[in-house]
Amino acid sequence: MNCYEIIDPRFNSLIDPVAFLEKLHGENRWAEGPVWFADLRCLIWSDIPNDRMLKWEEETGAVSVFRAGVSNPNGSTRDREGRLVTCEQGGRRVVRTEHDGHVTVLADSAHGARLNSPNDVVVKSDGSIWFTDPNYGIISDYVGRKAAQEQETCNVYRIDPDSGDVTVVADDFDMPNGLAFSPDESLLYIADSGWLTDRSAPHHIRAFEVDGDKLGTSRVLAEIAPGIPDGFRVDTAGNLWVSAWDGVHCLTPSGELIGKILVPEVVANVTFGGARNNRLFITATTGVYSVFLNTTGLRYPS
Repeated sequence: MNCYEIIDPRFNSLIDPVAFLEKLHGENRWAEGPVWFADLRCLIWSDIPNDRMLKWEEETGAVSVFRAGVSNPNGSTRDREGRLVTCEQGGRRVVRTEHDGHVTVLADSAHGARLNSPNDVVVKSDGSIWFTDPNYGIISDYVGRKAAQEQETCNVYRIDPDSGDVTVVADDFDMPNGLAFSPDESLLYIADSGWLTDRSAPHHIRAFEVDGDKLGTSRVLAEIAPGIPDGFRVDTAGNLWVSAWDGVHCLTPSGELIGKILVPEVVANVTFGGARNNRLFITATTGVYSVFLNTTGLRYPS
């Protein structure tokens, strides 16, 4: 079945006309945070309300519980040493799984107050870790643990690779969500999904100029509809593959919508993987899907 909506002819060069959308697994309550392990040939993702992370093995297609009782995990990635970095939405912290399996807390507070509920995370080439902190995980007990908000705003943070210091790099978001660097890391794209809980709030992606360990001026790159932008990834040509309520939207580096991968469930996040890094893995409500593309993802640590 053709799963594509061609909006601009440029989209044709990024897709394979005979590739199709595959459903790899169902039975999630809210699938999120896919991360690819090329060395292990597996995909790991979060099932937030069920408080677990699952693993799909490429060679066999087998699905198993990777970890349970992990404080409602959301977005994940890998650092430059191949270690898993995860946003624990319910635990209100960002953690790293070491090679021996033990967990290190990287961030759980800022300015003397607990974080809200870390949502998504990306690692820059210098080893710094950048993450978003909306309040989704503390406004109900479904995808987190209902609690008072201690931070005045919902911020974007940077963890210094040497000192471990946690600093605010952006504080003017309603609900900061997915984030990803451009191929040359001169830009950091950040989604604002405030519209989900406030229909007067944004549902767009902003592009920030990156100035070392700080963010400079920003512009709205694109508004995402229907629904909100959640997690997204960037390919080697700089195109953005963005989650939306009707599938995955493909945006050019200038923010033009040129095509969609149509998915029968609301999409939460994506990541590139597979043997040639040309397979887009999609977490969408109850299901995990994939499709082979005619482009390759950036070689994120994941």
